[in-house]
Amino acid sequence: MDAMTLSRVQFGLTAGFHYLFPPLTIGLAWILVVLAWLRLRRAEPVYDQMMRFWTKLFAINFAIGVATGIIMEFEFGTNWSTYSKYVGDIFGAPLAAEAIFSFFLESSFLAVLVFGWNRVSKRVHFFSALMVALGSVLSAFWIIVANSWQQTPAGYKLVTDGAGKVVRAELTSFAAAIFNPSTLPRFFHAVAGALVTGAFVVAGISAWYLLKGRHVDFARKSLAIGIVVGVIATMGSAVVGDWHTRQVAHTQPEKFAAMEALFKTQSGAPLLLLGYPLPDLGIPKLLSLMVYFDPNAQVKGLDAFPPQDLPPVTFTAMSFHAMVWPGFMCMFVMLYGALLLKRGRLYDSRRFLKALFWLIPVPFALNEIGWFTAEIGRQPWAVYHLLRTADAYSPTVPAGQILFSIILFTLIFTGLFALGFYAVRKHVLAGPEAEASRKRG
Repeated sequence: MDAMTLSRVQFGLTAGFHYLFPPLTIGLAWILVVLAWLRLRRAEPVYDQMMRFWTKLFAINFAIGVATGIIMEFEFGTNWSTYSKYVGDIFGAPLAAEAIFSFFLESSFLAVLVFGWNRVSKRVHFFSALMVALGSVLSAFWIIVANSWQQTPAGYKLVTDGAGKVVRAELTSFAAAIFNPSTLPRFFHAVAGALVTGAFVVAGISAWYLLKGRHVDFARKSLAIGIVVGVIATMGSAVVGDWHTRQVAHTQPEKFAAMEALFKTQSGAPLLLLGYPLPDLGIPKLLSLMVYFDPNAQVKGLDAFPPQDLPPVTFTAMSFHAMVWPGFMCMFVMLYGALLLKRGRLYDSRRFLKALFWLIPVPFALNEIGWFTAEIGRQPWAVYHLLRTADAYSPTVPAGQILFSIILFTLIFTGLFALGFYAVRKHVLAGPEAEASRKRG
């Protein structure tokens, strides 16, 4: 493979592995806020156990997420130097804001959560949990600002050299760049997905404890919180997912046509329930209605754009539908769990508890697939309609060196994943009572 393809593989590998961890920590952070509030309001030892247990699980994943995230920033300079030169005036600001305002807020107050037992009051502990959660979403916001600008650039002007060739984009409006057309829908969509991830992890581990008959009071209360958060998050994800999809239809019509496998521009476009490369099965006029609130509105198909500007259709369409339908399945699972909770049957339904445990990986997979849809669907552009990916990589870095780094990163990430899995498994097997006894000791 050539250097550009290998550079894309390297960055995709790094970003994909890193993105296993931020959604979990963002989701868990807000669940910790709920637990810290309950611990503040209710004098029950079980809330101490819950807070300690889930805080440590958060800390394990936070540490791995930080370690894997740092690598990507170096890759911009090594493998994507042309891109960095082109957008550095704009792209650097949100990344700097993320490090200065968000990461240090999150990590500083995490230290209070982890080491503040018996040293600070419950009120301070609650405030620390709130700051960790706020830092996590602010971090996500600034990263999404940077990524969204690539999808829908705004607040810039193009700078040319003496020969009239465009050499870089220069920031003209910080506010316009931050709140470009895709920032808010992408941000709320990512946060909703993170809350879904945190809810399924908490519910799934709690379900496993109930199946084993261990830590029953802890597991019941944690499961109830996971179900309630899960219902809110999955329903919210459906709403903001619809918002996000309509935004793509208006601002990145090529990507939208590929997502929906809409090959021909047409009025009254159908919404495909199944489609390319499978046989078409759709609802007439529903796509036009959902995008434009008009069943007869025209929706641009792939035939409306130059072939060289189209993303890979098969992967974009399949990944999009592989995200949507399992996402609805997650919502129905949580709604059914809420129904069981209301009827007092949640803790005794062994089939449902087993399902919750085995569904833990699903939100992680959906987050990854959503990221694939967004990034593959943006191709062939590194910056939409401004800079092609083929023109953005570092031409001076040999393909052999990139291949070596991919092999090295694969080995490192495999080791980190194994270490993280071992630490989480050991923590879960030890249980909340073991963690509480260590803190007392």
